[in-house]
Order: sequence, then structure tokens, then C-alpha cells
Amino acid sequence: MTRKRVGVLLFDGVKMLDFVGPAEVFVEANQSLPAYEVVLLSPDGRPVQTSVGGPVGVAAAAADAGAFDTVVIPGSEWAPARFVTPELLAAAGGLARRTRRLTSICSGAFVLAQLGLLDGRRATTHWKFTKDLAARFPEIDVDPDAIYVRDGHIYSSAGVAAGVDLALALVEEDHGADIARRVAQSLLVYMQRAGGQSQFSAAATGPLPRSPLVSKVADLIWSDPVSPYTVESLAAHARVSPRHLTRLFRTELDSSPAEYVSFVRFAVARDKLEAGHTVTEAAMISGFGNSEAMRRAFIMRLGISPKKYQQRFRSAMRSAG
Repeated sequence: MTRKRVGVLLFDGVKMLDFVGPAEVFVEANQSLPAYEVVLLSPDGRPVQTSVGGPVGVAAAAADAGAFDTVVIPGSEWAPARFVTPELLAAAGGLARRTRRLTSICSGAFVLAQLGLLDGRRATTHWKFTKDLAARFPEIDVDPDAIYVRDGHIYSSAGVAAGVDLALALVEEDHGADIARRVAQSLLVYMQRAGGQSQFSAAATGPLPRSPLVSKVADLIWSDPVSPYTVESLAAHARVSPRHLTRLFRTELDSSPAEYVSFVRFAVARDKLEAGHTVTEAAMISGFGNSEAMRRAFIMRLGISPKKYQQRFRSAMRSAG
């Protein structure tokens, strides 16, 4: 069997886990069969400085490396305006013309976007960058919740560990589910994670109130999420009209008072699950009233059930015990 060549394009500021994770998946597949040859590249063939500060050597300059079955473009913690240089674009553009399959990890999607390779396609990136990607490149159908996306021969993934998910999917595509499963088992990772990026997103914390009036109402809800709030009762607490309170909530929290109550109950339930409470206990403490109502809220917000969320995000102390 001829090994498939996988080119990984590195650059100064590259996030180390973005390329090490997928590369290890491909290399691990070689334990089962001669599957992949992983080749590290840079725009000029010189070593690069990674996100952890140390240099990483490469095998060749991108232009001198020949053709590949798969090319991986990782991302960076740096802003795209800083790391997406003309040299990186030229190197990535050349590789894109010499590969069967093109992939991006995290903010590496901005490289493909800048080259116009994602125009008219569905794509994703790390949740921190999805709004920026969609705003700067309206021709792209940005999916903000996907772990990874395939559109034709181009694949994109969310941040860091999502590169492992994508690489496992590529191994499965090339060599079947059994080989991909062996790789996942060996690396102690999920073969396929349930839910999307929203279960990891900082959006789960929500925006903060800016005015004393909205803070007063928000504090009331957080202190007692179980009470049966209405916009009228909350407005009376703040001594303003329901219309004025709703306008302030829209301005400061991008939600109605009722939506904010639902968010607080979800956030409290999530925290209680992480602390080790049962689903039923979390539902009662947070104000959902019953586990079925809470289950629907988790499915709607995260795409997974409360039980599955707890299995993934329960506190390390509880899990160790």
C-alpha cells in the first residue's frame, strides 16, 4: 500500500495543538497499516516559532514539496491580520493546487477564505472567530456550531482538539471505521463527539449588565432562579415599566427578560451538573421544575442531553472521587 502524503503547513505563531493533534492521528493510523506520510512544511523551508515559544523544524518549503493527498492548514492565537501573511497565502495557494483534499483547523479557515477557496461553501472555525469570519467573508456559509464541516474536497474544523475529530473522520474516510476506532482508542479520545461547539463556548456565560437597574434585576434572577418571574413582576422590582425594562434588556443583554430567565436557569443547571448533582436535583434547583423541561433546554442550546453534558464536564474532583 502506498502511503498517502499529508502536508502540514506551519508558520510563525502557529498553535501547536492545531497541527500536533491531527498529525498524531495520522501517525497513529500507521500502527495498523502503512497509511500516511506526514510532512511538515513552512512557506520558506525554515523552522517556525510555535505558540508555545519553541522552534519547530520542517522538511521543506511548501513550493518544493511536491503533491499531496491531504493538506492541513492549522490556525493561530494571533489575529488573522497578523498571521495570514502574503508569504503564507502564496504557500497555501500553491499547496491547494497540488492536493486532493484541503483542510483547515481553527483560524486556518481565514487562510482558505482569503484565497477565495471557501466562497459559496459551508465552513466553520473556532467559535471565537466565527462572527469575524462571517462578517469579513459574507460569501461563506459559516456554521458557528459545527465541530467540522466537509464541503466537496475542502474540510474545515473548529479549534484545537476539533482537529483531532476531523483527522479521525479523514482516517475513517480513507481506511474505514475499524481503523479510525483503533486510533481513537489508542489516543484515548472520542471516535465522534456529541453536540457542537456551543457546549464549549464562552457564550454560555452570557453578557454582563452595564447599568445598575439591569444589574438589580439580573441579581434577583440569579439569586432565586426558581421563582415564577414575569416581565411585569421584574419591572415592578426595578420600578420601571415593562416596556422600558424590555428595552434595557435588549440593549444590554441582547435578550428579553423572559429569555434571560431561561438563560439563568440553564446556566445554574449546567453548574449544578458539573458539581455532581443529579439531573433531577439540578432541574429543581435551577427552576426548570422537572428533568424533561431541562433536557429540552439542553438539547436546544447544546445539542446534547444533560446526562451526556455531565459525563463530559463534571468537575475533575468529583470524577476522580
